[in-house]
Amino acid sequence: MGSGKKPCVVGIDIGTSSCKTLAVNEEGQVLSRATREYPVYNPLPGWSEQNPLDWWEAAKATLSEVSWEVEQQGYAIEGIGLTGQMHGLVLLDEAGTVLRPCIMWNDQRSAPHCEKIHKKVGGEKEFIAITNNPMLPGYTGGKILWVRENEPEIFEKARKFLCPKDYIRFQLTGEYATDVSDASGTGLFSVRERKWAQDLIKDLGIPLSLFPETFESSDVTGKVLPDIAQEVGVRPGIPVVGGGGDAVVQTVGVGAVRPGIISITLGTAGIVGMSLDRFYENPGNTLQFFCNAIPGSWIVYGTTLAAGGSLSWFRNVFGGLERELARWTGESAYDLMSREAELSEPLGRGIIFLPYLIGERCPHADPFARGVLLGFGLHHSRNDILRSVFEGIVFSLRDVYSLMEELGLSVYQVRISGGGARSKLFQRLHADVFNSEVLTVEYGAEGGSYGAALLAGVGIGLWSSMEEATGKLRIQERTLPDAEKAKLYAEFFRVYQSLYGVLRETFKVMSNFQQ
Repeated sequence: MGSGKKPCVVGIDIGTSSCKTLAVNEEGQVLSRATREYPVYNPLPGWSEQNPLDWWEAAKATLSEVSWEVEQQGYAIEGIGLTGQMHGLVLLDEAGTVLRPCIMWNDQRSAPHCEKIHKKVGGEKEFIAITNNPMLPGYTGGKILWVRENEPEIFEKARKFLCPKDYIRFQLTGEYATDVSDASGTGLFSVRERKWAQDLIKDLGIPLSLFPETFESSDVTGKVLPDIAQEVGVRPGIPVVGGGGDAVVQTVGVGAVRPGIISITLGTAGIVGMSLDRFYENPGNTLQFFCNAIPGSWIVYGTTLAAGGSLSWFRNVFGGLERELARWTGESAYDLMSREAELSEPLGRGIIFLPYLIGERCPHADPFARGVLLGFGLHHSRNDILRSVFEGIVFSLRDVYSLMEELGLSVYQVRISGGGARSKLFQRLHADVFNSEVLTVEYGAEGGSYGAALLAGVGIGLWSSMEEATGKLRIQERTLPDAEKAKLYAEFFRVYQSLYGVLRETFKVMSNFQQ
């Protein structure tokens, strides 16, 4: 920090659709932000791929833009943190050249290989005992085996694999490294011991040399190379820290750094996460237990597949009026829908919505599950149905938390972020359904890039810990539960929970008629 300018740190987020980069000063304020989009390729049904060079070009462009802007404000970048989409497979050869497009987190081709991996160790239960998570098709491990079986000439050339954000680290520093949270999402990592599951890896016949070294999220993992520094406008040799997977970094980035505080991210999917101060064994196969971005701690989270996605469906299918009004007024169609739903009574006067529009992941790992609208009659209005969609989304998130309750965890505060967090209705529904204080915090909508910047600040000593860093977050809005409504929602939530078991077999039968 010898440049004579005020220090700041940068977070780079390699998202599914774009790279988001921002700079944060010592007071936790965002100084500059930049975004660049890139494509997703779907060469076959169920396949999703991206070109890692697209990420790198976007990262360089956004970092250059941010570094120039902060310099105009009298700041110098002193550290870089990384985050991004988890589970992706980037294979590199001896020279560090990308061998094939990245197989992404939402790619489904490796499902048969995941089953083979479970069988190799005696079954799913036995596998969970090793890694504390099942091997899901989204995870990296099954993708490695898919490449070995289907593209042997590429696998033979592979000398290292990296997760998406870690490819940016390699380009910045020349170092092969990952952090313990992203490593947890490979399915080949001992979450309890915070190290690669070497016996499992050997049993699967994967060379240990293929695996990068692992670090804690705030550890310094390398320094920016001189030629890269000149290209993007930063000082040569500034540290790059471990960073973390986006779902994990988002949780700690909104200040959910200890048990009892739940982070809920309201995007297309819904992510419910809580930091843990000790290791918990995974009792099933729908919650995910990873190493946290905070050293010596862990994190549990579950993902629903159609949170904001349910509202997008309603807007696209039934929201022609809202879309047209939004076009003329400049107001968001979602804000209009939220206000319309508020014109209805709690529980939509007895309507319940199950938001399983594309199957479900948690708490029910069921690809056949589908959306249900139950209880509506001639006396109901469109606003009643719309409100039930909002409520069903929050019920689905509460259902994820019910699995955490079975671990003995409790909640005293909910922090919501993502696009849906702007809705006053969503804020009140979370307070009443979770019967808890609900907060939104400044920069909660920035995604993982803000949390990645905070990790960089901890890594270079700008702050002593993530607790200190997130302590600078300013509360935007605070919502307390209404006791009567909380009681009403608790009763109705039990009805919501009972419906999946009743409909599970029906979903399977109906899948035969769906195209």
